[in-house]
Amino acid sequence: MDGDEQLLRGRVYGQDHDHPRPGPVHGHTYAHLVGGPLDGLLLDITGWRPEEIKDGAALRTELGQFGPGGHALYDPRPGGSACWDWSGDTP
Repeated sequence: MDGDEQLLRGRVYGQDHDHPRPGPVHGHTYAHLVGGPLDGLLLDITGWRPEEIKDGAALRTELGQFGPGGHALYDPRPGGSACWDWSGDTP
C-alpha cells in the first residue's frame, strides 16, 4: 500500500483530508468502496433513493486511469451489501 492509499483508508469520499472530522458521521449511511482508485473510502449515501443506490455512482477522481476530470465507477454488490465494487474508469 503506497502513501496515497494509506491516506485514503477510513475516509469519506468528498471530504477534505484536513476536515476536522474526516471520518464517518454517526447516523449516516455509507457504502464501502472496494477496488479501483478509491478503494477503502466510504461514500455517504444518506438520503439516496433506492433507485439511486441501485444505479451506483460515477465518482470524480484524479487517481483513476483518466487523471484529473476522470471518474471511477462503483456499483453496489447484489443482495443489499454495504460494499460497492469498482467496475472501471471513465473520462
